[in-house]
Amino acid sequence: MKDEKPSLKDQMDESMLSKLRDKKKQWKQQEAEAEEKKRKQRLEEKKKREENKSFEELLEESEMDWKKYK
Repeated sequence: MKDEKPSLKDQMDESMLSKLRDKKKQWKQQEAEAEEKKRKQRLEEKKKREENKSFEELLEESEMDWKKYK
């Protein structure tokens, strides 16, 4: 037989492992919430930029060919 060293998991008791797993879940949840918050903030900023555009900027971004209507 090989001389196998016990792993860290083998050395920890079950309550410690469960605490670590819970902590990992909390961190993942916090990370997901932070990403969602950033996404919402970017959307809000984009909306505000759209609201503050001048008429000229809106015409320039328009896909219509306004020369046809002159």
